[in-house]
Amino acid sequence: MKLLPEVFVSDEQGTYEIDVVKWQKLALGVLEAERVVPHAELAVMFVEESVISELNRRFMGKVGPTDVLSFPIAEDEADSGRMPDNGSSGPDFTSPLVDQPRVLLGDVVICVSVADRNRVEHIGDRGHRGTLDDEIALLLVHGILHLRGLDHEEEAEAEIMEGKEDSYLKTYYFDRELHD
Repeated sequence: MKLLPEVFVSDEQGTYEIDVVKWQKLALGVLEAERVVPHAELAVMFVEESVISELNRRFMGKVGPTDVLSFPIAEDEADSGRMPDNGSSGPDFTSPLVDQPRVLLGDVVICVSVADRNRVEHIGDRGHRGTLDDEIALLLVHGILHLRGLDHEEEAEAEIMEGKEDSYLKTYYFDRELHD
């Protein structure tokens, strides 16, 4: 049995229909690609503007709503795989992680109404077709990468982050969408 990180997705807004299973699958793909330990936990919340505005004010010191916020929790993740070199575990491996408490990666909070307004700005940009789902996919991957410590303040960092976003969106969103 392959252990996977746990992703909890909650739709706490009432305006847009959200396919929580779709976004859970995307998040799991990104976490697996990022080689997140299997006993990790991520929460993804879709919220109203009033909620994200309050979070933005309280934690970022900014006024008004934004499209996505990430709140990392875990500072360090335990290594996974074979010890001491963290290599492959092999077919007879029984994970010592089964009884360990989960590593809390953090929360990604997405405001769907802001995403809906912003989506037209990204039409044609990096495969974005201007749909709300494309915008949510981009925001979810972006938010998870922030939890993983990536940022876009400096040009070199932004290039790395955008490269990963493009790769994960192609593999776990655009390509998968064609086959689902």
